[in-house]
Amino acid sequence: MSPGPAPATVQGSARPAGLRRAAEALAGVLPPLLAEAHHLAATVQLGEHGRRRAGMGDEFWQYRPAHSGDEARAIDWRRSARADSQFVREKEWQAAQSVHLWVDDARAMEFSGDPARQSKADRARLLALAVSVLLIRAGERVGLADAVLAPRAGEVQLMRLAQVLTRPAGAADYGAPEARALLPGSRAVFLSDFLGDPAPVEAALAAAADRGVSGVMMQILDPVEEDFPFDGRTIFESMAGTLRHETRKAGDLRERYRARLAERRERLAGLARQVGWQFSTHHTGDPAQAALLWLHHALARWR
Repeated sequence: MSPGPAPATVQGSARPAGLRRAAEALAGVLPPLLAEAHHLAATVQLGEHGRRRAGMGDEFWQYRPAHSGDEARAIDWRRSARADSQFVREKEWQAAQSVHLWVDDARAMEFSGDPARQSKADRARLLALAVSVLLIRAGERVGLADAVLAPRAGEVQLMRLAQVLTRPAGAADYGAPEARALLPGSRAVFLSDFLGDPAPVEAALAAAADRGVSGVMMQILDPVEEDFPFDGRTIFESMAGTLRHETRKAGDLRERYRARLAERRERLAGLARQVGWQFSTHHTGDPAQAALLWLHHALARWR
């Protein structure tokens, strides 16, 4: 029996083009037919000029405020004329075929317990763009969960996503999910280590549930964060330098740490279950293909 595919690596992943090539390679491991088969019966391709057709594509969904990145032709000028801001007319098909990504860019995500291993941030960016490749190939629209990049289809959107995902890390130690731009009835993917305050996660999931958004949460951890292989005198310091703890007996903390981590994971899984989302944990020491396959199958539940 031949061995499985080797874990994907990212060379120069801090650059959009490098991240794009790595994501394309990772997505290419999965047969293109896998993505297309899930959509064969349900996907309807609207024409480039928005031709009206009988069926789902013509059913009005809602008006929503225009976001940065929306095309001028998407704005409903008649509705916008009655207000001080611009509005986009959403149709049911468009909302149902949109996927929003939130990729934690906090400093904690830059951690790697081994110089030869991808950081959590690099793995999260790679998975986010790789799943975008699969979704866009299948005719779906992908964007970000904040208002920076609205969902769009097409190859150009992949480069836009890569450019945004490779922005410098934020200043905070831990990130909080964005939910302000989620379209009603759409889907979402949250990628983070989820090691910060869980309250913002709970609030974002509640906001998503109120809008009928289904989705998945993937906790990305370094193996060191899972195993806690420390003994003796150890200084623990957060990536942003705001938290610091020194101990002479790190080994004595191992069981308590692992118990707390298990409690956090169970709480996250419980929050996901409450709103009908799915939750999984992925370690950066494992092949990225397994995580991508899980994400793809999880999102397929709501197609």
